[in-house]
Amino acid sequence: MEPGTLVYDPQTNRVGEYQDRTGPYVMLRPVGGGREWQADPGRIRPATPDERLSAGVRAVNDRSREGLPADPARPPLPVRGCAVCEELDLRRGRARAAFDGSAVTDANVLLRQHQREEHGGEAVPGRRVFRYVPYTIVQDPSAQPEYEARCVSGEEADCGAGSGVRSAPAEVEEWQRRHTQETRHLRYRRCFADYAVLERKG
Repeated sequence: MEPGTLVYDPQTNRVGEYQDRTGPYVMLRPVGGGREWQADPGRIRPATPDERLSAGVRAVNDRSREGLPADPARPPLPVRGCAVCEELDLRRGRARAAFDGSAVTDANVLLRQHQREEHGGEAVPGRRVFRYVPYTIVQDPSAQPEYEARCVSGEEADCGAGSGVRSAPAEVEEWQRRHTQETRHLRYRRCFADYAVLERKG
């Protein structure tokens, strides 16, 4: 699993970014940043699109409520009319001009700390809360599911014979039995496809 992959941890009911393995566990980081936690690698699974969307919206809203920018990498902005903010912003500007990255970071940390203590959070222009609208995904009753199988038996190359698209799994299984009787091939790749619609809850 690649670092950064979003997975669902049923033990904590949370979506996190896969970081790495540590002993018998994997380390997950909350979407949007935060303290990592350990998870059982045998229980986690890739997050669904619905779970990824919900986790992303929750992270944006959490940062907005805390007075933080949606992008944690964005430097803090000074509050107009605040002498301390302006002084720290001036210090940061001098550090940038001198190409002193360490001093720039120090100024950002001090500015964020000052804004949390004196202004109730970081200045965020155009702050807004995004609303997540839940949907239920259901199978489209107006479209029939499709079933198909392809023979992948063979030592050097796959057989490649296929059942074609069928409307019921029993039809595909019957084709597999006949093909095995004729060829003694035993390995198949089966596919299922259906059509889904999203219905808004409530």
